[in-house]
Amino acid sequence: MSAKKNFVLDTNVILHDYKCLFNFQDNDIFIPIVVLEELDKFKKGNDQINFNAREFVRELDEITDNHLFTEGALLGPDLGRLSIVVNSTYPEKVKSVFPEKKPDHLILAATLIVRENHPGKKTILVTKDINLRMKARAIGIETEDYINDKVKNIDIFESEHRVLDNVSPEIIDAIYKSKDGIPATEISNEPFKSNECFVLESGTSSVLARYVSESGKVRKVVKEKNFGIEPRNAEQTFAFDLLNDPEVKLLALTGKAGTGKTLLALAGALRQNKLYKQILLARPIVALANKDLGYLPGDEKQKIAPYMQPLFDNLNVIKHQFSLESSDYRVLQDMQEKGTLVIEALAYIRGRSLSETFCIIDEAQNLTPHEIKTIITRAGEGTKMVFTGDIQQIDSPYLDSQSNGLVYMIDKMQGQTLFGHVNLIKGERSRLSELASNLL
Repeated sequence: MSAKKNFVLDTNVILHDYKCLFNFQDNDIFIPIVVLEELDKFKKGNDQINFNAREFVRELDEITDNHLFTEGALLGPDLGRLSIVVNSTYPEKVKSVFPEKKPDHLILAATLIVRENHPGKKTILVTKDINLRMKARAIGIETEDYINDKVKNIDIFESEHRVLDNVSPEIIDAIYKSKDGIPATEISNEPFKSNECFVLESGTSSVLARYVSESGKVRKVVKEKNFGIEPRNAEQTFAFDLLNDPEVKLLALTGKAGTGKTLLALAGALRQNKLYKQILLARPIVALANKDLGYLPGDEKQKIAPYMQPLFDNLNVIKHQFSLESSDYRVLQDMQEKGTLVIEALAYIRGRSLSETFCIIDEAQNLTPHEIKTIITRAGEGTKMVFTGDIQQIDSPYLDSQSNGLVYMIDKMQGQTLFGHVNLIKGERSRLSELASNLL
């Protein structure tokens, strides 16, 4: 059998990554005609999948030639060919198990036709739909998930911060006394990640510390309040330290429900409200279990209000730290009235240029890698971006803990001096929330 393979693409692969055609090396790609029909349904709209559908059609138009429906169009140097499969028959092997000619079943039929037409090459159906992969296996079709942007190692999202024990008490004393920290080589010969936060312990003392890659030093992390919110554990203290550092332009806060991700990010932004022209809080419009709320009355702000309510809840937690007459409470009210504190749906960020903005993207685990890239490239001068999310609570049907945009960004950005990541372990919302998160 030839080393080259044939890959048949499902619609959801294209909607996930419109540039997927160029990620299969020199293997040949086949697209069933029913996939093009399904893409046509997604072209209208402002969501990322609508954008991806339109961009893919444009990509297809650029590479189309007269051979697309016969021997295929060449995708480029060192790449394979692209062909459109027009089903002329509905194979008996599919019909006997799946008599209804649904789009999924027509894709299975197209895959069988490709396999029959190329007996010397392995033919694989690529889909992000788990159920379709099961159907394919049921009739003997080899199938795979689209893994080009999957992160292999997600252990960091389950582990706590590092603890370096048996450190000399003199070194810990030196870190406490030094404002800028001490050289990392005095602590360990093992390399530290850029902006990594950890605990140093001797037999009698300990210190919360952070490695600053630009200086090559390890400095003390000071526990401090942010706009009335006080950190309750080491990870929250680390989060505040990175949130308050203007040199860290991109930050990821991950953790299970109730660990304080969004609250910490908002408190950090409010503390620095004089450094930025605007504080922007946004989240993707993905309802629980991907079940839409249906048509809602009112203008656009009223329509998206149910989806944005979790952000307002966190804002109210901070407001309740102050009396109605306090200056901090008045600052919050003024910021909302003047539009310097904005809560909106993430869909409106496309095409914007965000300068001198503290941008918080909540529920980032529901974004694709391409969506994450789109958002980060909106950042102008003086902008800081914070992404928060729980990779165990993904509501998007074609994303998982390894393929969502949040883990993809963290995996690619690790080691960059502008980037920091804190994984929050301990729930602080309530004892009930922590118990449910651990047991249910």
